[in-house]
Amino acid sequence: MKKLTYTLLFASGLAFGQFFEQDKAFTKQDTLKGSDTQFRNFWDVKKYDLSVEPDFAQKSIKGYNKISFEITRDITDPVFQIDLQKPMKADKVEANFPVSKYNQDGDFIFVTAKKKFKKGEKYTIDVSYSGNPVIAKNAPWDGGWVFAKDENGNPWMSVADEGIGASIWLPTKDIWSDEPDNGIIMKIITPNDLVGVGNGRLISKKTEGGKTAYIWEVKNPINAYSIIPNIGKYVNFKDTFTGEKGKLDLDYWVLDHNLEKAKKQFQQVKPMLSAFEYWFGPYPFYEDSYKLVDSPYLGMEHQSNVAYGNGYKNGYLGKDLSGTGVGLNWDYIIIHESGHEWFANNITAKDQADMWIHESFTMYSEVLFTEKYMDKKSADIYGIGVRNMIQNDVPIIGKYGVRNEGSGDMYPKGANMLHTIRQVINNDEKFRQILRGLGKDFYHQTVTTKQIEDYMSSKSGIDLSSIFNQYLRTTKIPTLEYSQTGDSLKFRYRDVVKDLKLPIMINGDQTIAPTENWQTVKLKKNGPVEFNKNYFINYNNVQ
Repeated sequence: MKKLTYTLLFASGLAFGQFFEQDKAFTKQDTLKGSDTQFRNFWDVKKYDLSVEPDFAQKSIKGYNKISFEITRDITDPVFQIDLQKPMKADKVEANFPVSKYNQDGDFIFVTAKKKFKKGEKYTIDVSYSGNPVIAKNAPWDGGWVFAKDENGNPWMSVADEGIGASIWLPTKDIWSDEPDNGIIMKIITPNDLVGVGNGRLISKKTEGGKTAYIWEVKNPINAYSIIPNIGKYVNFKDTFTGEKGKLDLDYWVLDHNLEKAKKQFQQVKPMLSAFEYWFGPYPFYEDSYKLVDSPYLGMEHQSNVAYGNGYKNGYLGKDLSGTGVGLNWDYIIIHESGHEWFANNITAKDQADMWIHESFTMYSEVLFTEKYMDKKSADIYGIGVRNMIQNDVPIIGKYGVRNEGSGDMYPKGANMLHTIRQVINNDEKFRQILRGLGKDFYHQTVTTKQIEDYMSSKSGIDLSSIFNQYLRTTKIPTLEYSQTGDSLKFRYRDVVKDLKLPIMINGDQTIAPTENWQTVKLKKNGPVEFNKNYFINYNNVQ
């Protein structure tokens, strides 16, 4: 975002916003937020045990977070950085090791230890916090807490913080590369007439006086921005899905007046899970269940706690992002945000600059779902259709170490890059096994772009590096210039990175390997040359 405005991708009157600032002068604060600094690089988070209690009238929250961690190298008298953004404040900081001092400086709490630590030792830091958190102006894009009312006037509260960071409300180690390996325990305290819904499974509920504590448990690693409490007039219904790892519990929490609509619309969940398990492998969080929760904003991919706010309509708020009509056959938020369970939650980028790993694969999951749910022709039409949103403003990969994302083109352009790679591999079963292999070999891991690039090149047996360079690191779309004389085709690439290796198939069964130099081939078929539109390149007849 640029000064909390949005870079918009216009399609069918709709828009995607971006979660991170792009054009700005980066500061020491940005480095502290976005880098594995000297205050972070010697300890590994193992678990969060947290509590949150919102006050709707005061637009405030309070609670605690007990951070369990392991020392990763020998170190003496280190300083730990805990992130907690203004105007939230730390009321008390305690540790089970000697501390010489702690102080809150801007968006950070620095805890200075007074001892020698050995690699493998385990400790805790417990932070009690309170305050009036930043209020979201346009969740989920700008981020912050949402204190809304449902259509019956009941309080409805949640938070969206992918871009701004979980530390907007929760004291945490707020960097994507360090997830709590052993999950979280989250206590949500609400008035008795409201319900608190969190990630994972509800393990206990206790009412005392005018308040009720709902305690949720996540057993798997979880990215910090996925840790989300939801508070509202919720009712619950359940189902099960028989998947590749057995019985998956489906847990639905919706506002009481949405119950009947939800029971109908959420029937799309099982076909979605079936399609994604086919393409990507087993749902990554069987232990924590799959959950959809009514949200006071459009949606987000919160792990085992997917936020749903699409108005119980197919498409994206009832419209089709592709402009083709294909996207009206399914609910965009159910499909897209659930696709993130594989790409964003199972496989998480270490740095926001590599956020394309989340969004490109997940937007392509819409194409793959369509192919399984409908047919391949419809899937191709949809994937080609979303190209109308591409801006080519800045590269898809952002700047590293400063919480900076690249272009919002990571959605449609990134998806079309993957579709192009699929054409280059020219073996759908091999392509599917590569996708499933990503989910298996990087299971519950944080990754870099290089790891994903190298993996796909290795498993395909094709050097895809120049294709990734073309679409991720430049704003140029390859253009094939050509002219045809009889059965002779003359062609070359323009607007490409050096030595782009992007062969394309023409006339259905003939492959050419264009370069920046003119080449001529004899066509195997008579008539005008036919190009495969599934490659994301431009064609320019210069005859």
